[in-house]
Amino acid sequence: MSREKRTLFWIAGLAVFVFVLQLLSGVLMPFVAGMAIAYFLDPVADKLEQKGLSRTLATTAIIAAFFFVAVGVLVLLFPLLQAQVVSLAAFVPDLIDTFRDYAEPFLERLRADLSAPEMERLKEAAGNYAGTAIQWMSGLLGDLWKGGLAVFNVLSLLIITPVVAFYLLRDWDLIVARFDSYLPRAAAPTIREQCAAIDTTIAGFVRGQASVCLVLAAWYGFGLSVVGLESGLLVGIGAGAISFIPYLGAAIGLIVGVGIALAQFSDWLPIGLVAGVFIIGQTTESYVLTPRLVGGRIGLHPVWIIFALLAGGALFGFTGVLLAIPAAAIIGVLIRFGLSRYLESPLYHGGKAPGNPMGKTKAKSQTRAKAKTKSKSRARKKK
Repeated sequence: MSREKRTLFWIAGLAVFVFVLQLLSGVLMPFVAGMAIAYFLDPVADKLEQKGLSRTLATTAIIAAFFFVAVGVLVLLFPLLQAQVVSLAAFVPDLIDTFRDYAEPFLERLRADLSAPEMERLKEAAGNYAGTAIQWMSGLLGDLWKGGLAVFNVLSLLIITPVVAFYLLRDWDLIVARFDSYLPRAAAPTIREQCAAIDTTIAGFVRGQASVCLVLAAWYGFGLSVVGLESGLLVGIGAGAISFIPYLGAAIGLIVGVGIALAQFSDWLPIGLVAGVFIIGQTTESYVLTPRLVGGRIGLHPVWIIFALLAGGALFGFTGVLLAIPAAAIIGVLIRFGLSRYLESPLYHGGKAPGNPMGKTKAKSQTRAKAKTKSKSRARKKK
């Protein structure tokens, strides 16, 4: 099979895979979540297996401990978060009144500076943009809901995800070996090398970023609760949970937290303390947590991550959000591999071999000159 036919074969296979993924995106979330848990916990299972435990026993202990801790945290936090959600909902009218008071002088100045037709056009444009934004947000939330809990409710997720995670974690090494046996023999070393790079990228980001999110959620929740912010624990945990999107968690948390503080406090000191909690958290994340826990060599640019999350959510709903980071890592590694091959190809070097063409030409001419000299000396000796 020629190289062109092989390329077309793999492109067709990728297109079929994406099409099937689109068709089944509504039912894939428990399986994707189980796969993510198994991938996340596989190093722990390998270590327990090295200490003498069977793979099945190690998998049972790890999955039981993982879900016991997860359910325990939810049971402990749910009453607190439920009370804070109710408190925040009751606090929203006061928050709207406070923002209206702050915005009133600005609106008065606009009315004084702009004519009546200009004010009408401004109101119409603001209404159109607001309607578009609300429609986009509602559509996105609807897609996430349709792709997630509308198909499997919470109870089914709690049942299916642990089962999928258990079997995948138990058979992880066997699955990897089976896929390895199906690789084209000629290209197997190259594919293994790229898969290792993908694994390093995903592991470095997912495992490291999960640790960063946990630390930030604890810091934001604790700091805002100490300051006395209304629903501070809820705001802090929410800001920490979305901190895997670069800068977005701290930005949204800062806006929401300072907005609530403006409506709640009359003194500027607690408002400044709320802002300080997020500034300290973002600074610590940028200069301490991310360099130590994530590292700077994972090859995922913040803009690329944001685009991948938005594209995944728009295409496949909540399942797409779960798959966005692995897909971004795979695409990034493949792009870097393709660029490295391009830089070594005659296409980049203008039809010449890579390296220094002038140096190679000079070396060839020197070799030929030495060969001619040796042949002449041999001819003289014969004479």
